[in-house]
Amino acid sequence: MTDKRPRRIVVAITGATGAVYGVRLLQRLGAVEGVETHLVVSDAASLTLHQEVGMQRRDVEALAHVVHKNREIGASIASGSFQTDGMVIAPCSMKTLAAVAHGLADNLVARAADVILKERRRLVLMVRETPLNLAHLRNMTAVTEMGGIVFPPLPSFYHRPNSIDEMVDHTLDRVLDLLGLETTTAPRWPGMRGSPDTPAS
Repeated sequence: MTDKRPRRIVVAITGATGAVYGVRLLQRLGAVEGVETHLVVSDAASLTLHQEVGMQRRDVEALAHVVHKNREIGASIASGSFQTDGMVIAPCSMKTLAAVAHGLADNLVARAADVILKERRRLVLMVRETPLNLAHLRNMTAVTEMGGIVFPPLPSFYHRPNSIDEMVDHTLDRVLDLLGLETTTAPRWPGMRGSPDTPAS
């Protein structure tokens, strides 16, 4: 029998700065046919969403197909038997990073990430902090050794962005690549020889 279930992507938004990444990721995933998004928003993220992007929690939750409460440890995404295709924590606070690195699973964000790791699925943590102390670095190493991908949302400039929106979207293009989702908007680096500004030899 052919598995016709949608591709399920878990999106978690935590309280680190960079709430726009989580919001825009939900918008981008919502435009991909055959993708079902499962959203978890932490309490701290509710404050950041309001401060940084001027959105209420309910407005962000409306962008997802399924919404889970962070205290809902009995949610579907808390079990490995519920098939998903990846999880992105966007942005990922250092507290959440630490919880994932040490397997605390004390809320749904951390538990869902723990499930993704134990089931050998794709976990992307868009960690936001600077500068980094030794605890941050060691936690990133631990998550990487467990199979997770530490993906700081650092802007690139080789595509010469004209706005913050372009910078955010370019970063999320890379995240979609990591999830194996096709995007037609991602500018692909052609190499220096393919750059229009490279003089002919």
